[in-house]
Amino acid sequence: MCNGSIADKILLFALPLMASSLLQLLFNAADVVVVGKFAGKEALAAVGSNTALINLLINLFVGLSVGTNVVVARDLGAGRHDNVSRSVHTSMTLALISGVVMTVFGTVMVRQLLEWMSSPTDVIDLATVYLRIYFFGMPALLTYNFGAAILRAQGDTRRPLYFLFLSGVVNVVLNLFFVIVLHMDVAGVALATIISQYISAALVVWCLVREEGALRLELNKLGLQWSVIRRILQVGLPAGCQGVVFSLSNVVIQSAINSFDDPVLAAGSSASASIEGFVYAAMNAFYQTAITFVGQNYGAGKCKRVDRIAVQCVSFSVISGLAFGNLAYFFGETLAGFYVPAGEHEVIAQALIRLSFIACPYFICGIMDTLVGVLRGIGYSVVPMVVSLVGACGLRLVWVAVIFPVYHTASCLYISYPISWLVTGAVHLIFFLCVRKRAYAKVEGSDLTALEGRHPPLSQEAERQ
Repeated sequence: MCNGSIADKILLFALPLMASSLLQLLFNAADVVVVGKFAGKEALAAVGSNTALINLLINLFVGLSVGTNVVVARDLGAGRHDNVSRSVHTSMTLALISGVVMTVFGTVMVRQLLEWMSSPTDVIDLATVYLRIYFFGMPALLTYNFGAAILRAQGDTRRPLYFLFLSGVVNVVLNLFFVIVLHMDVAGVALATIISQYISAALVVWCLVREEGALRLELNKLGLQWSVIRRILQVGLPAGCQGVVFSLSNVVIQSAINSFDDPVLAAGSSASASIEGFVYAAMNAFYQTAITFVGQNYGAGKCKRVDRIAVQCVSFSVISGLAFGNLAYFFGETLAGFYVPAGEHEVIAQALIRLSFIACPYFICGIMDTLVGVLRGIGYSVVPMVVSLVGACGLRLVWVAVIFPVYHTASCLYISYPISWLVTGAVHLIFFLCVRKRAYAKVEGSDLTALEGRHPPLSQEAERQ
């Protein structure tokens, strides 16, 4: 990552990552497709409307995996292999503990959370069943995310792709078996999901156990080292909090959609949200690429490469967002048709309305996220979090509270997304241009000291940010 051409290496890193995300979404979409086709629109709404709530509850810990990625990538770039080993064992322990905590919290609180979201009365019972089963897969989900973040830090995005493919095939097969053969409806979909999650988690742990060098996982060394946790939290906690509040704003939007008490609208929105996920995954690959590439090059003091990486990652994100977003809308009727029983034209029409407002301008979100990845790679995590919370989440909450009551339509809710992306992305760009020189001055020349066998300290000021 720290030498030679950049564009081809970014693509070699990002494309398997993109394929992993798209594959994961494809298999998750299989849950929605199977239940929508064979269990009806109420079951479709029950499964699809849970996405915002699930993301709200797990994004804090997924954000911590971003911290793991940045910490490991920087230490690899600077040659601090002892630090890498400590980070690996602490991160995997943290994933297991966090997963158990989430399982207990989710199973106890899920019904109350759904009631606070104003889940429709004909959907809430099915949604409760789905979520209670789903949360038993939290230890596996977080173990996979932290393990995959560790592998990505050294440039390995292929093995996580293979693991997802295998577990995803299992998920689809079990979906069909549980729903069509055993008639388990949403419970069958949830059970298939957690089984596949445990398979992917087992594979990533097996991979790390067999790894050579600093990334090797030795089960007898699992434990928490607070110095490592502090470094992970400096980047990961703001990232996680940002994800939580983003999801909270989406939960508010979902609650506003639920306020119409219209299963057709809820089902159409769920189908559209699933389609949009594929567009977001394509762009998000370059956000994650920016974090890793910038982290390694910044750790090595190669700041000119950081600038080139930032420009190219943003460019690739825009291209993928424009292409996938507009294709999603152009083929929206066909794509939405996969999610609903034959003849549900009103559900498809609602899905197309949402796609027109969100999928087409989605590239703006890609710019916003990729700039955040660049800032986190150079150690600035708190300010991007605050900007995102105020610019994106806060604006949406104000929109729901002030504008939505006046223009009480679903379209009014949807248009708040591109407006919030545009405002937040502009502020992120301005902030990067303001802090760039100061951040680079802290590490420039460290590539020379590394060649001499000395490892320079990280920018403490950037770490505090």
